[in-house]
Amino acid sequence: MAGEGSTFRLRCSLLGHGQDVRGLTRGLFPEGSFVSVSRDRTARLWAPDGLNRGFTEMHCMSGHSNFVSCVCIIPPSDLYPRGLIATGGNDHNICIFTVDSPAPLYVLKGHKNTVCSLSSGKFGTLLSGSWDTTAKVWLNDRCMMTLQGHTAAIWAVKILPEQGLMLTGSADKTIKLWKAGRCERTFTGHEDCVRGLAILSEMEFLSCANDASVRRWQISGECLQVYYGHTNYIYSISVFPRCKDFVTTGEDRSLRIWKQGECAQTIRLPAQSVWCCCVLDNGDIVVGASDGIIRVFTESLERTASAEEIQAFENELAQASIDPKTGDLGDINADDLPGREHLKDPGTRDGQTRLIKDNGKVEAYQWSVSEGRWIKIGDVVGSSGATQQTSGKVLFEGKEYDYVFTIDVNENGPSYKLPYNITDDPWLTAYNFLQKNDLNPMFLDQVAKFIMDNTKGQTLLSTSNQFSDPFTGAGRYVPGSSSGSSTIAGADPFTGAGRYVPGSASNTVPPVGGVDPFTGMDAYQSAAAKVENIYFPKKDAVTFDQANPTQILGKLKELNGSAAEEHKLTEDDLIILEKLLSATCNTSTETPTAQQLQTLWRAINWPEDIVFPALDILRLSVRHPTVNENFCSEKEHVQFIILLLKFLNPKGKQANQLLALRALCNCFVSHAGQKLMMEQRDEIMTQAIETKSGNNKNIHIALATLTLNYAVCLHKVNNVEGKAQCLSVISTVMEVVQDLEAIFRLLVALGTLISDDTNAVQLAKSLGVDSQIKKYASVSEPAKVKECCRFVLNLL
Repeated sequence: MAGEGSTFRLRCSLLGHGQDVRGLTRGLFPEGSFVSVSRDRTARLWAPDGLNRGFTEMHCMSGHSNFVSCVCIIPPSDLYPRGLIATGGNDHNICIFTVDSPAPLYVLKGHKNTVCSLSSGKFGTLLSGSWDTTAKVWLNDRCMMTLQGHTAAIWAVKILPEQGLMLTGSADKTIKLWKAGRCERTFTGHEDCVRGLAILSEMEFLSCANDASVRRWQISGECLQVYYGHTNYIYSISVFPRCKDFVTTGEDRSLRIWKQGECAQTIRLPAQSVWCCCVLDNGDIVVGASDGIIRVFTESLERTASAEEIQAFENELAQASIDPKTGDLGDINADDLPGREHLKDPGTRDGQTRLIKDNGKVEAYQWSVSEGRWIKIGDVVGSSGATQQTSGKVLFEGKEYDYVFTIDVNENGPSYKLPYNITDDPWLTAYNFLQKNDLNPMFLDQVAKFIMDNTKGQTLLSTSNQFSDPFTGAGRYVPGSSSGSSTIAGADPFTGAGRYVPGSASNTVPPVGGVDPFTGMDAYQSAAAKVENIYFPKKDAVTFDQANPTQILGKLKELNGSAAEEHKLTEDDLIILEKLLSATCNTSTETPTAQQLQTLWRAINWPEDIVFPALDILRLSVRHPTVNENFCSEKEHVQFIILLLKFLNPKGKQANQLLALRALCNCFVSHAGQKLMMEQRDEIMTQAIETKSGNNKNIHIALATLTLNYAVCLHKVNNVEGKAQCLSVISTVMEVVQDLEAIFRLLVALGTLISDDTNAVQLAKSLGVDSQIKKYASVSEPAKVKECCRFVLNLL
């Protein structure tokens, strides 16, 4: 139990997971252990290291093909005296592990969407909750029953001590009590998604929700108490052993310890999302967060971390950036804030926050009763005055930066300024730089690497062009794109037209002069004018049209020269493909012939390491009605789809993945292609989503575009099952994508799916999509991301 008047301090920080830690549970063996699961697709068993402070990773368990969302321990049995570990994942599966094996003992299949909650009971019973709106009861390796009644995702499940009673908490805002597979009672009161459940006794339980509240319930249905303290979504709740005190974590960067119905201590973490927590037998608290680090907090002075480790943690916390929109800081006007002298006055309660302005920066502090001092918890970003540094930085366009690089795209072209602060994300900075200056996004990796290479260990410097320029020669053929030098201002390198504008055709003329690319009107708009939703529902498919036929054919001929004899094309074959490319790129009025299509089919069956220029020709050709009808017809479509899905293998070449995805997107231009894509939706989307795991921004954009094109079709036919699948794909892809163009297309797809469909809105909310996308409502550039996101959030 949490001791009276005691304080939790850091025990240790554990590194090991590569991505967010999404689930934690107290272990049974060895004593004092716990298990963590992560978006990095692994589960890890941690045991005390014998030094009374830290933990050692005993072993890493792998078995899921996607993110791992939840974990629980199945109690010991005669067959497994050390118990079993159960994990649920985004691959819809539940993996069962022994405590000493890295591979699953067996896998439970049956859910149709992410398994996001697990709970175990007597006799090896396992209860699972899923985004598919059902809970399932398992015994050993068999599903014994399915609990149906919720209308949205089931985020939380618990088996009560009394045999046969089970609880489920859902995004439909309700909690249901089940006995023998039948719903006995529905608990209402929460105003948003129920995210966590914890058992206090046979007669009482706790729930937490996205409405930032915790509720204490009696099994009979009465809500006994409501606890407030968090300022954002509460993701998890865990009870101390042998008492009714508990801990919670949430989206406000905090772990909160509750004693006798009051929030007794607030611990801030240097991570925005504090996803999960569990309490060990000795009362120590384990916490997992979006930075991938596990932190353990203790009341025990013997187990408390060293002064150096605690100082390092406080330094990490002090350097964190706080978005005032996601915390408890309220509206901030930096001009009205007091200075550092304000910290001389003590706080009135533990966890109280106080803002000050110091040297132009807005800093946040939290009062610690036990320490008797204010502890810095981060710098507030996005507030008025927060970016006005006066530390001798470089001035650019009225703002100060750590660096302002001069970038020369080519010897004869103009120079561009690239401003950067060491606290910025280099990838986002690179993306914004390319967008602002109408430069080819294919250079994203180069510019980001240039930023990182030239800011490592550097002192603050003035503007200089002494650095090596990230841009190289543009004559090299890059699969799926034209050379950088041929990119015209305002042209989208992925479509060849003006930047993708929802509601417009893919061949829209690039905007010129003062024409606003979003409205088509003059660039000047009244500040009071209401922004109009021009983004969704999207009516037409988005295609990838840009091409440099000369480079494509040049690479095809080069690879053909080194190809094995059985794959080599004749000179006549190459001429045939050249004519096909000419006909389908609108430089000729000729209709593609059967001979040309047969030759293309032979070329796209080349070995994987040389096939990409042929795939590029396919990608362009399938836009032509004749080619589309031929490859997508009833007669030919099976072989065509099998071939393209083969190239989507996540272990294959990324160039082939990219071009296969773009070819699938371009299939949507004609009726035959649309019909085929809808008929094969399950197979295509299941395979396509596997390409998300890499960091290739162009693949992410192509995957987002494929999802958008499906959304366009599903909006027209209102296919409920198809919409559910598409929403699930959007939610899953949102987890990994960082490129803002890909995010934008996913937002348009989301808006298209939920427009004029209340069921789709409810399903999207049940998947937690609203919490996933809200951060994009404050993106400054490009403006279309922010505007589109806000329109989607209005619907949600």
